[in-house]
Amino acid sequence: MASHAKSASPALFDGSLLSRAAGDAFRKLNPAQLIRNPVIFVTEVISILVTILGLRNLATGAPSGFAIAIAFFLWLTVLFATFAEAVAEGRGRARAESLRRARTETLAKRLVNPADRAIFQPVAASELAVGDHVLVEAGDLIPSDGDVVEGMASVNESAVTGESAPVIRESGGDRSAVTGGTEIVSDWLVVRITAAPGSTFLDRMIRLVEGAERRKTPNEIALDILLAGLTLIFLIAVVTLVGFARYSGTVLGVPVLAALLVCLIPTTIGGLLSAIGIAGMDRLVRFNVLATSGRAVEAAGDVDTLLLDKTGTITLGNRMASAFIPAPGVSERELARAIALATLGDETPEGRSILAFARDRFSIAPERPEGAVVVPFTAQTRLSGLDHDGHAFRKGAVDSVLAWLKMEKAPAEFTAAIERIARAGGTPLAVAQDGRLMGAIELKDIVKPGIRERFAALRRMGIRTVMVTGDNRITAAAIATEAGVDDFIAEATPQDKLAYIRKTQEDGRLVAMAGDGTNDAPALAQADVGVAMQTGTQAAREAGNMVDLDSDPTKLIEIVEIGKQLLITRGSLTTFSIANDISKYFAILPAIFITAYPELGALNVMHLASPQSAILSAVIFNALIIVALVPLALRGVSFRPIGASALLRRNLLIYGLGGIVAPFIGIKLIDMLLALAGLA
Repeated sequence: MASHAKSASPALFDGSLLSRAAGDAFRKLNPAQLIRNPVIFVTEVISILVTILGLRNLATGAPSGFAIAIAFFLWLTVLFATFAEAVAEGRGRARAESLRRARTETLAKRLVNPADRAIFQPVAASELAVGDHVLVEAGDLIPSDGDVVEGMASVNESAVTGESAPVIRESGGDRSAVTGGTEIVSDWLVVRITAAPGSTFLDRMIRLVEGAERRKTPNEIALDILLAGLTLIFLIAVVTLVGFARYSGTVLGVPVLAALLVCLIPTTIGGLLSAIGIAGMDRLVRFNVLATSGRAVEAAGDVDTLLLDKTGTITLGNRMASAFIPAPGVSERELARAIALATLGDETPEGRSILAFARDRFSIAPERPEGAVVVPFTAQTRLSGLDHDGHAFRKGAVDSVLAWLKMEKAPAEFTAAIERIARAGGTPLAVAQDGRLMGAIELKDIVKPGIRERFAALRRMGIRTVMVTGDNRITAAAIATEAGVDDFIAEATPQDKLAYIRKTQEDGRLVAMAGDGTNDAPALAQADVGVAMQTGTQAAREAGNMVDLDSDPTKLIEIVEIGKQLLITRGSLTTFSIANDISKYFAILPAIFITAYPELGALNVMHLASPQSAILSAVIFNALIIVALVPLALRGVSFRPIGASALLRRNLLIYGLGGIVAPFIGIKLIDMLLALAGLA
């Protein structure tokens, strides 16, 4: 299966990105912004309190070094958390800036009378209103989003999709939508404007990839509530320690209590949560997929049913010749020559595959004879062919060829061959020459290489695949078996798709599907993840919650994998953060109470230099671990299609056990460095 090219994205450690993110990180220290992240907001409030205390002690000559050191690293904890979010946003902003360069103010040719394209008024694109008709000619930029109502033209959409090859846009059908900022390469179009100024597809893309319209997903909100609850619980616990310490004769200063609270609350995941969500959308953007909300990305990770069109998604999209079957009394070579001559005027992909099969299998590649008359295919005759020098060659639907031959009944052997082709999921075409039935061509939908393995991987993830096709049940069943899908919908109508999605959702499943036509819009709107093709209609793009700029329906599989990766990354780092906090107890709690309760020395397994060194080391580690995990949060935890139980075991083994072990090593190393520097 062809891999999908990723669009350019700035490197993680790009200098300009990091310098800009550093400035943004300081701006994000504004409490009005930070209050949306309760864990880091509490950390900032505590940092302010400890800073004031340290400066007061410094002013009065009281010991202040420990308090100022704690305050410094608490501020670093907050700053690293805002830096993680700023880096994630900066990667999206870099993409947005390239899109913004494509959004240039241009003059539009607004038609005075939509029926007469000869009379128009030059107006600024920003003055266009919904419903206006504009003329766009070769070399012109399309001024705003719209639908083609007249004409056909080649359009360069590289400003939006990154793909340099022009695409055809024409009135009617599923390729009538055009995007503002793209360029007409040839011919002309009359476009009816469908977007108000400032709300075009390009404008929405810019706002979305910048993160300006990113809303927290339900899972993020739920996790935020959990983190806020844990913060409140640990705040109460730390406050109660004051009385407990006084009872035991231990004096706990504000810096110590602040350090204890910040090390207990889940600052690691609190600082990375927003960056993980933004990075998930950024990964989609790099695959040339635009999600209209973080909720859509998250839903993609929870999807357990995929609706996939057969043509172009599961199969290569064009039927190809796979066999020539001669009628009784006809040799294979005679049939191959008749087929080749009947196909000389057929410029379709199917026709080219037939000629290629005749050339490769029988070494027959005739040139079109001079004076030959090509008989084009029509929906009425369902035949095509060639007439030359008194000879007539025809190929087409079996019943149409038999009618042309005026045959009431075909030979039994020929009929059996036609039925066998149909049962195998192929399409039979009959071939005749000069009133004689020559045989049949077997056309077959070619299943994409590797697609069966992809579906098997999805099945291991618990995702059910459903093929949707307009073919009859026999053909659909044959393709479904070869491709390895779990179910199929044959002779499907838009109503069938919608009904299937609703029934599946009623059973408690989440559904994803891809579509490009106006008739797909209801199903795209109903699906939990609706991926509209950029080449599709405006109705489809508005109905879906994702837009694939490459218009490749197979990318639906990658979208699900990216959604899974987002959820796995969030879960893994949450596990690491909570396990991380458990280990820090062994550094701080013995250091606080070892004087009053020498028995706690048994918990001092790290043998830290002093109580002050233990507390300071834990705070330093708490700050550094956030910035150390930023690359993982942005890149994402590697995804493998394994079952839920195997995924849980891997999560606990790597991130649970790793989260417990890392602080022991990190805090001990920092303590040793502090001792060497004489600060222990």
